[in-house]
Amino acid sequence: MLSDVAIRTLKPEAKPYRMADERGMYLEVRPNGAKHWRLKYRLNGRERRVALGSYPEVSLHRARSRRDEARELILKGTDPCEHLRTRKRAAMLEETNRFETVATEWLEKRGALWVAAHGDKVRSRLARDILPWLGSRAVNSIEAPEILEVLRRVESRGAHETAHRELQYISRIFRYAIATGRAKRDPAADLRGEALVPVDRSKHHATIVDPVQIGALLRAMKEYCGSFVVKTALRLAPLVFVRPGELRQMEWAEIRWEDRTWHIPAERMKMRAVHIVPLSAQAIALLRELLPLTGDGRYAFPGARTNSRPMSNNAVTAALRAIGYDKGQMTGHGFRAMASTLLNEQGWNRDVIERQLAHGERDKVRASYNYAEHLPERRKMMQSWADYLTSLEDGATLVAFFRAA
Repeated sequence: MLSDVAIRTLKPEAKPYRMADERGMYLEVRPNGAKHWRLKYRLNGRERRVALGSYPEVSLHRARSRRDEARELILKGTDPCEHLRTRKRAAMLEETNRFETVATEWLEKRGALWVAAHGDKVRSRLARDILPWLGSRAVNSIEAPEILEVLRRVESRGAHETAHRELQYISRIFRYAIATGRAKRDPAADLRGEALVPVDRSKHHATIVDPVQIGALLRAMKEYCGSFVVKTALRLAPLVFVRPGELRQMEWAEIRWEDRTWHIPAERMKMRAVHIVPLSAQAIALLRELLPLTGDGRYAFPGARTNSRPMSNNAVTAALRAIGYDKGQMTGHGFRAMASTLLNEQGWNRDVIERQLAHGERDKVRASYNYAEHLPERRKMMQSWADYLTSLEDGATLVAFFRAA
């Protein structure tokens, strides 16, 4: 029989050698000094060996315990080698079935289609609010009440909109798990409707849609006394109604002066598809006025400290606050809601409006071809929209809207 003292004094030799313990167990010493426990046994007339671990990670006492467990399996007619392989397969399957593993795979697949800022936001929310509680669970064992408990923690800090967003993430992860054969159903679907505190969508992205109030806003924007770069971005925002992040990152190279369009590359768009913004005469005038100031750099709206980076994502919002509009009245994103509401009310083709808003074309193949869809109608609509805003800015109270023919 071996002892701990004897094992510690064993030295490697030029060839592997074995030191017997008892009941078929021995220690194999390799030329590199590694020491491995093995059990030799016979089952169904065949001699086999099973690994019991390595010394000193597995002590003599623990190795004997594993030997006895293996011999119990043999007495029952179970091959310890096959039993070990089955356990390893189960452990591997358990790892790949963990919610966190599925979520990570989903993020890798979907993340390539998102702009960086959106991807970072989704990852951050998952890491903060969801994975600490659901990450280690087998994805096919999670039930709706557990998901609700996680989302109630989010609601408890007043983040009701975030809770709804995260329910969408969880649901999409489960749908991915179903598609990859690791879950049978989406329990998050059971929570839609009544489980979470409803969100007042009318207050989402505060905006102004009353024509008289829009006129007042435009005049206040024109009188803004801050940076000329920020002022130009502020005044351009309602004319192009793109997302704030897309506006602040505008590059001069993306402006096609000859056909009066702005081509935003796919990597900067939320849905990863090229987006064309027809530029009205008013938008062109603003950009030409800005060109002598920032035209020798990359960005139309560079930051205050360096022209190698775009201006802050809070610049337009801060300008709105400076002219007296708080977050409950108007936001940078609110110019999109303003345009969408009024253009729809005045009878413009909904497909044309949605295309100009760059609302997601979910079919990736279609999206790659649709960036120029409805472009003639969009040109007409954008110029008419700019003319309408100019009329409101000039103080008109009853303005005939420029409808599509």
